[in-house]
Amino acid sequence: MHPTLNIAVKAARRAGQIINRASMDVDKLRIDVKQQSDYVTEVDRAAEAAILDVLREAYPAYGILAEESGLAGTSPDSEYQWIIDPLDGTTNFIHGMPQYAISIGLAHKGVMTQAVVYDPNRNEIFTASKGGGAYLNEKRIRVAKRTKLDEALIGTGFPYRMFDHIDAYLAIFREVAQKTAGMRRPGAASLDLAWVACGRMDGFWELGLSPWDMAAGTLLITEAGGLVGDLSGEANYMQTGNIVGGNPKIFSQLLQIIAPHRTAKLPA
Repeated sequence: MHPTLNIAVKAARRAGQIINRASMDVDKLRIDVKQQSDYVTEVDRAAEAAILDVLREAYPAYGILAEESGLAGTSPDSEYQWIIDPLDGTTNFIHGMPQYAISIGLAHKGVMTQAVVYDPNRNEIFTASKGGGAYLNEKRIRVAKRTKLDEALIGTGFPYRMFDHIDAYLAIFREVAQKTAGMRRPGAASLDLAWVACGRMDGFWELGLSPWDMAAGTLLITEAGGLVGDLSGEANYMQTGNIVGGNPKIFSQLLQIIAPHRTAKLPA
């Protein structure tokens, strides 16, 4: 395992311990509302602090982009940047729904090179290094082999903060639902992407994500043999927040469904 990946795994497990302890008594947590349907708890903050402690001790010069603390201690001269979501799926967590994850990615000059997505409920840790493949608990994983859209299980995420593109989203949703074997919305994008990487879902698409939702999961998919792009199939998803991923055949078919619904109001 690459040294930086090993440190990221250590950080993710440290955060997982905090989250698991807190999950035993969620009702006692203090919950703040950042904006409509967007929550943060003391657990998010504690998990992020634990992650940052581990990463900074090992790589003090690396930049950081974290969900709760933003560009924390970032050096403008650093070629490396950690991209962190300490608790992806906070809404699930505070409702006692066991579908959330810790996501840690490392970018070098803007290119993802290391990825960890840790599901503390199932004790499943997904890892990837650029050029080194993707793994689930140290076992190599690959995207699913299904080629027909009508046999595919597709993941998505419902709009919950910004509803500017709700009509376009619903139109795409309607068509995808009619042309596939099923749609799922588990509620933690990083884990959804990891599940695409290991073949539990054949594809995924969502609008309006943040970099920390996608950073690690996208590398997992590409290292597992899949493809990731924005709504036009290009590599600007980290900038637009709009993402499509899947095995190569399903990826291209999802893009074909989405294409007619792209307008000036719904860019790639």
